[in-house]
Amino acid sequence: MLLRRREASLLKTMDRLAGNARLMIVSDLDHTMVDHHDPENLSLLRFNALWESNYRNNSLLVFSTGRSPTLYKELRKEKPMLTPDITIMSVGTEITYGNCMIPDEGWVEFLNKKWDRNIVSEETSKFPELTLQSETEQRPHKVSFYVQKDKAQEIMKALSTSLEKRGLDVKIIYSGGMDLDILPQGAGKGQALAYLLKKFKAAGKLPHNTLVCGDSGNDAELFSIPDVHGVMVSNAQEELLQWHAANAKNNSKIIHATERCAAGIIQAIGHFKLGPSTSPRDVMDLSDTKMENFDPAYEVVKFYLFYERWRRAEVEHSEHYLANLKSVCCPSGTFVHPSGIEKLLRDCVNSLKTCYGDKQGKQFRVWVDQVLPAQVGSDSWLVIFKKWEQSGEVRQCCLTTVLLSSKDVSVAQGLTWVHVHQTWLDGAGPNSHTTWLF
Repeated sequence: MLLRRREASLLKTMDRLAGNARLMIVSDLDHTMVDHHDPENLSLLRFNALWESNYRNNSLLVFSTGRSPTLYKELRKEKPMLTPDITIMSVGTEITYGNCMIPDEGWVEFLNKKWDRNIVSEETSKFPELTLQSETEQRPHKVSFYVQKDKAQEIMKALSTSLEKRGLDVKIIYSGGMDLDILPQGAGKGQALAYLLKKFKAAGKLPHNTLVCGDSGNDAELFSIPDVHGVMVSNAQEELLQWHAANAKNNSKIIHATERCAAGIIQAIGHFKLGPSTSPRDVMDLSDTKMENFDPAYEVVKFYLFYERWRRAEVEHSEHYLANLKSVCCPSGTFVHPSGIEKLLRDCVNSLKTCYGDKQGKQFRVWVDQVLPAQVGSDSWLVIFKKWEQSGEVRQCCLTTVLLSSKDVSVAQGLTWVHVHQTWLDGAGPNSHTTWLF
């Protein structure tokens, strides 16, 4: 029964989509999706806005990381990361689904074949050059060490021979110029992706396009999967570039981006023509954006991006902008603050006058996650999402529900905001309403 429930988690992930995923992005995190040399996280925020406005509702986001669940969760607290549909962790040895990170038990059973962690520990203890990584990085199907670069190849060869003699079938991966991971032979980022694609195909839900993204040696397997597009970000490490030169130099489906990290992923989406590749964060005047069809997700992303720019004084202090906002608010439209206070939407717009530029020059960012619109009537949409606001080190999140309507033909953008309701998430305090406007 438990196995059936857990296997159903993948089907639930796929059933969120009306059909086959338009695009599945499978991305490494550190130095690929996440740029640790970008203190403002601008490239990541650009990707977030692009994904939520154009892809969330019909595509799949997969994070494939060498991090353990513990370090993965730590990264999520540090960076403005979206919630993926699927998470592959510990160098492809753990696959989980959704917000609750439900494990794929079928993958666990597969990896148990010809694997004995105790034997791996015994054999590696014979090499004093190996230094164990932290306890959080030691996983059921992964044993991880640090080793100096000039010693790595020699030790890998010797270890492979000794473990084979003990009856194990293992894979040894060296990446980042220091990390050495020992896994079951069937594990790895590439094999985990192949396993997922096989399950998608069996369910008749194979994505139309898959884009894999990486920067280091443990990402190389991703680029070996047939029929996927691939991007090595501009800051890719030497070990991955060497692998590419030796194994996939003439593969036109793999590019070396000229942009770093998430910006390189956006570049690849455009290069391969996989869909829209202009992030709303790259559109300076969002009031001029016109769309052929009503797009509730884009409307939500656009509004909260304006809200951020207004408070950072990155748009002109103009009554014109506020008038435009009022024009897309239903006259009787209401906003329910997470504290329970209810106001007219147009009164909330008026309150923006007093906070123009209050975050100028400060680390203030707003982003939305899991923007999922549902049409609930011939001319109305319910949009549910998480709205994040970070000011300095303080981060808060609201579960937000927005009701949009297309009844008012006088609205240039086609959609009217009828109701907004927010509820605190992640332990945000009840006194926070003094600084929370939308």
